[in-house]
Amino acid sequence: MFYICVIMYYRRKVILGLLETFEGKLNRTVFQKLLFILSKAQEKPSFEFVPYKFGCFSFQSYADIRTMIKYDQIHEDKSDLESFWIKKDMNKYYPTLKKRDQLLLNYLKSNFSDYSPEDLIKYTYRKYPYYAIKSTIAEELLTAEELEQVYQQRPVNKLKALYTIGYEGISQENYLNRLIQNDIKVLCDVRRNPLSMKYGFSKNQLRKACEGLGIEYVHVPEVGIASSKRKELNTQKDYDILFENYNYTLSEDKPSEGVEKIKKLLSANDRIAITCFEANIHQCHRKHLAINMLKNSNIFKLIHI
Repeated sequence: MFYICVIMYYRRKVILGLLETFEGKLNRTVFQKLLFILSKAQEKPSFEFVPYKFGCFSFQSYADIRTMIKYDQIHEDKSDLESFWIKKDMNKYYPTLKKRDQLLLNYLKSNFSDYSPEDLIKYTYRKYPYYAIKSTIAEELLTAEELEQVYQQRPVNKLKALYTIGYEGISQENYLNRLIQNDIKVLCDVRRNPLSMKYGFSKNQLRKACEGLGIEYVHVPEVGIASSKRKELNTQKDYDILFENYNYTLSEDKPSEGVEKIKKLLSANDRIAITCFEANIHQCHRKHLAINMLKNSNIFKLIHI
């Protein structure tokens, strides 16, 4: 007999506990807004959020639910007008949660049970206007004064700059919020192989998320480093040798097609970011790529975020 072991992260218990508190069934929009309010009140938030098409959205919660659907813990019920998450797992998760989280769930039940999806959207937009800055429906739901509060939260930066960012050690939501808060117009993925074991950072996942935020995604594999050359990198000296060879390829008289492509995107948009995996900029080729691109320019700043 074979058994499937499902890792029950605490955050997934929170999801099941939330559904359990509301009789095991929640409209998908209502669920997302309630989870947001809960996370905002937690000492250590179970989930992070980004401002998305309909306000606050957690990619991680969506991924977790998809996993729990796979293991028959949650069911998705779709109709012509609404879509619901339904708890199928018969175990009780509310009692397994931290006491403070139990109290927060009670608070949600007492204060938001009668809220419609539209009511909850309005509530979160008014209380947390930053999360409405990418909304496609804010103008339909908010007053002129409330919309002005949203507009004031939109990051606007006139600095001409080339940014670099790594996703190692941070969530997809944290990563995307950094792009938004720095007013990035284009994200250039400079990985040779844009696949990742980390959720949200494979090419199609990252592109879809960026496009939903109004950020253009461009993959430029020509400027990446082949995986075969990245083996046995145990010390900073190993990295330095790797990048010495990489810099040699960048210093050729004729710039590569990939470098020229990124330069054109920078000139056209003023604010772009190049991205790869490593958090430590000294262990990533994006540092050397960025320096090479700007070596003859005094117009653009180089900023690592």
